[in-house]
Amino acid sequence: MTRYQKGIQTIINGCLSVRRGERAIVICDKPKRAIGADLFDALLALGADATLCEIPPRSQHGEEPPRYVADLLKTADVFLIPASKSMTHTQARRRAVLKGARGATLPDVTEDMIARTMGGDYSEIKRRTQKLARLLRGAKRVRITTKKGTDVEIVLEDREFRLDTGVLTKPGAFSNLPAGEVYAAPLETKSSGIAVFDASFSGIGMLPEPVVIEIEKGVAKKIKGDRGKLRKMLDAVGPKGRNLAELGIGTNDRARITGNVLEDEKVMGTVHLAFGDNSTFGGNVKVNVHLDGMILRPTVVADGREIMKNGHLML
Repeated sequence: MTRYQKGIQTIINGCLSVRRGERAIVICDKPKRAIGADLFDALLALGADATLCEIPPRSQHGEEPPRYVADLLKTADVFLIPASKSMTHTQARRRAVLKGARGATLPDVTEDMIARTMGGDYSEIKRRTQKLARLLRGAKRVRITTKKGTDVEIVLEDREFRLDTGVLTKPGAFSNLPAGEVYAAPLETKSSGIAVFDASFSGIGMLPEPVVIEIEKGVAKKIKGDRGKLRKMLDAVGPKGRNLAELGIGTNDRARITGNVLEDEKVMGTVHLAFGDNSTFGGNVKVNVHLDGMILRPTVVADGREIMKNGHLML
């Protein structure tokens, strides 16, 4: 069995603990057809009541799927969504979870990524993620600085940090795969500062030069270094696209920076900020876009307590 095949088995058996007879649904698009089929075949071999559904690729991360797909997901016990555009931050995914389905999105996942990252110790990733979440519990303000010029204060107030552990055995459990982060929706209209993204960005990939975003009252006011790409994607959905939607901190020691933000945002010792929709994890902004950008080697201080220093978690 190859490492990729072992990774597929980890997803089905280790992360989701799929049982014989469970209603399992795989949603994919043409670019991820092969991975979707491999997950489907593994579910069938286990004895799950599995369905494979291919949809047209979405035009943007966070765009809702067709209505029939949303309805299909609500019938699932288990779902997996390997697709070229992320359905993580969609109402369709959220409503399926509220109905009790457990599952994972795998946006733009690759066979190499599954082979590398799904071989990790997810019980240890879970413990590390839980420990970090305990340190951040109740934090009202988080300041992020880097030697490259990031200096931004994220105002959370009563917003809770959520855990992405990859352990999805209970009804309503949800995660990205690969997993490994804590994340929260900043309080709208409150955060300010300069964020220098120096690794990758959703919809762009690896950054040829840093993207600098000036955040004012929770909104991306000025964007530099993106060559117009990021501005075009965010502004295509209207003013809400520039909402500061997420603060996340990676906890997966097997993940590495590849230009694919699904993996990049899980890299241990990194921070990511996202813009657009946050309605699926505690925020109030609902819009058909959610784009994450990576910040390397940050120092993170939560309510005066140093959580990370130059990319090293203080656990």
